[in-house]
Amino acid sequence: MAPACLLGVCSLLCAWSVVTGHPCSLDHQGWADCNGKSLLRAPSSLPSNITGLDLSFNSLVVPRHGTLLMDFPSLRFLNLSSNALLALSPAVFSNLGALRLLDLSSCSIAYLHTDAFKGLGNLHTLLLRNNSLQELEVPFFLPLKALFHLDLQHNALVSVDTLSLQLLEAVPQVRLEGNPWLCDCTTHPLQQWLQRRQAVQVTCASPPGLRGRTVAALDSQDLGCWMKQRFPRGVSTAQQITVTHSNTTTPPAGKGGRSWPYLVGFLVAAISISILIALAAKCKLFHKNFASYRHRPLPETSSIGGSPMEDSSSWDRGSSGQGASKNHPMPDAPDLQAEDDDGFIEDNYIQPSEPLPEEEERELHVSI
Repeated sequence: MAPACLLGVCSLLCAWSVVTGHPCSLDHQGWADCNGKSLLRAPSSLPSNITGLDLSFNSLVVPRHGTLLMDFPSLRFLNLSSNALLALSPAVFSNLGALRLLDLSSCSIAYLHTDAFKGLGNLHTLLLRNNSLQELEVPFFLPLKALFHLDLQHNALVSVDTLSLQLLEAVPQVRLEGNPWLCDCTTHPLQQWLQRRQAVQVTCASPPGLRGRTVAALDSQDLGCWMKQRFPRGVSTAQQITVTHSNTTTPPAGKGGRSWPYLVGFLVAAISISILIALAAKCKLFHKNFASYRHRPLPETSSIGGSPMEDSSSWDRGSSGQGASKNHPMPDAPDLQAEDDDGFIEDNYIQPSEPLPEEEERELHVSI
């Protein structure tokens, strides 16, 4: 019963191809073979229930907008290898949600749009070998939730960024052989990733000293990363490589080569603080001396008799006539002595060479 059914399906597909006149051949398993027919686009007369389609070795043109093929809800295998596709536009396969294998080998693809594989959530195998890819965009992997095998052999990949490697961790089988890998410090994440995968076929293409060596077998010194460097967030990877390379080729500068600005700043701060302290001390001393010199002038009196001197004009300088002397009585001798006792030697003391008054001389004779 089953062979009869398969034979019936095959005969129907063959009859369909004869009626419609398309150049593809159909087999009993639902596979359409359109290999090497010089097609510019996929035939629109193909039955929609095919499960496999071979369009390799044609001249297909990828549309800038829209999808490459018509709706094939049952299509699981699509071979587009050896077509000059060059670039894949966004969502070019979005109507092939059941696709499990997509072969894009040898299509001269140099650029993949970040949404090129949008809608391929069931894709299991993606073959991109023998193309011209130089880098992998990170969002390129995001729609491929079920991806198991990724073939990137023989492209133009020189390095892979860390985020792409983290996304590739979810893909069990990844082929990276045949790419011109640059083995320097930027390759260190890839080297660690390959060591975990135990991939021994990925080799270096440059520099000449490491050409042909297995990337996974290299260490940090081989990659030029033995000198640890700290870089700010704004420094690019290329600048970090330049700094690391210069450190390994040029001898280090003498100690303290960049410490002189700190020394000058320290000296300026010390001198400024010293000047402020000196000014503060001088101001305090000035106020102290000013307060010690605030004395009122002392009256000129005789130190022996206690009576005012004959010239009393200094006491009544602000008065006129005889009433001024009555209004300003002379202070007593004890008061003057108390006021004069400020520790200073007055100029009106009686010198020893001056003659004694007559009354004092008479009293001196009587006592003798």
